[in-house]
Amino acid sequence: MTARCLMFQGTGSDVGKSVLCAGVIRALVKRGHSVRPFKPQNMSNNAAVTADGGEIGRAQALQARAAGVAPSVHMNPVLLKPQGDRTSQIVVQGRIHGSTDARGYLAKKAELWPFVAESFGKLKQGADFVVVEGAGSPAEVNLRANDIANMGFATRADVPVVLVGDIDRGGVIASLVGTAALLEPEEAAQVAGFLINKFRGDVSLFDGGLQIITQHTGWRSFGVLPHLPEVARLPAEDSMALDDVAVTDGGIVIAVPRLAHIANFDDFDPLRQQPGVKLVFVPAGQPLPADATLVILPGSKATIADLKFLREQGWDVDLAGHLRRGGRVLGICGGYQMLGRMVSDPEGIEGAPETVTGLGLLDVETVLTGGKALHETQGFERFTGETVRGYEMHVGRTTGPDAERPLLRLDNRHDGAVSADGSIAGCYLHGLFASDAFRAAYLTLLGGRDVAPGNYEAGVDSALDALAAAIERHLDVDALISAAR
Repeated sequence: MTARCLMFQGTGSDVGKSVLCAGVIRALVKRGHSVRPFKPQNMSNNAAVTADGGEIGRAQALQARAAGVAPSVHMNPVLLKPQGDRTSQIVVQGRIHGSTDARGYLAKKAELWPFVAESFGKLKQGADFVVVEGAGSPAEVNLRANDIANMGFATRADVPVVLVGDIDRGGVIASLVGTAALLEPEEAAQVAGFLINKFRGDVSLFDGGLQIITQHTGWRSFGVLPHLPEVARLPAEDSMALDDVAVTDGGIVIAVPRLAHIANFDDFDPLRQQPGVKLVFVPAGQPLPADATLVILPGSKATIADLKFLREQGWDVDLAGHLRRGGRVLGICGGYQMLGRMVSDPEGIEGAPETVTGLGLLDVETVLTGGKALHETQGFERFTGETVRGYEMHVGRTTGPDAERPLLRLDNRHDGAVSADGSIAGCYLHGLFASDAFRAAYLTLLGGRDVAPGNYEAGVDSALDALAAAIERHLDVDALISAAR
């Protein structure tokens, strides 16, 4: 059995393609179909560990969850992870393939096509549908040569395309008509139609807009999807989403400095949705809030570059004041490495080889080395005794006296470090706040009152179901199925 395929491309980045694809996948699954997600090329520092021991973009992991299948490296065969020296690390079929700057990547795209074709071929076997997500916009014609992300993929793989426009941004008519004007004839031939995403208000008010788009492009409309509050409960992949992140009012203020190369920031989604917590992503140029109970240094794709960035913002001074006021500090992955006395990169893993002084808040040192830890794990947290589970995704080894007081015990080994007074801690485990009992116990330890554990994972699945139901109500799903081939 070879799957029928349909690709969703957007008129720009962050138009909602990732979440839309997840919803379409869940809708097809609810109709009884077996479905697989696919994104030929992605750029994101929010990544997920796969069952086959690699890494892919977080959005494809969410889409795999919507499909009810384990994530695979073949769902996102090319992943670009921006680093600190204007380069990106290239991950191919889940493994590090090297690094390059933007100009160098343009030359490399042709040699990556065989990996994309191989992964796509594997996913098509044994499924009813493959839902493909584009990247950026097909109207970026300056990047057309050897394209593997949008129309270059669609034409070579002969996959029909649905164009997605985000009306919440404004200018959706011009963006769709302008995209049509810039497509080559063979690219335009792949377009099955368009849909409008994130509409607020009375959808019927845009009937005239749909007619105008069809008149100028010849494309059919698959419908208008309204702005859905349920989407806020789903993990975001693009750091642009942090600009619009909502905070829940509450007694506990948790601050997360928004590092230049912040990674795996979906670690904080369970806190963002937790009643009684106010989660603040602090942008560059602003101080850490003085009323924060906890400051969390997040993961980073470029630990040394972000350590320098943190100091440039004066956040190291803010951290010292925070601790004098009795606050707590937690570092996760790259944030954990920054808390130590030193971070050394002798092999040039992140850029030019160098050693920098850390924040000195934990008595540990980190050496970045080749070989990347990529695995799921579980265990217990030191202060609460509660079970935690998540995944590790890092390079480097951290050792020192404070590591003799580990924060976590994971699968018969220790992870992390804790200061002598217990106010500062760090670990490599991503996803620990998704563990409901731990999250409630930890927030109670911070001074929270009557903290309800909730059920974060069930909330994600509930949001996917709600998204699928909205897609069935507002889009012509039968027509989308007919368009697939």
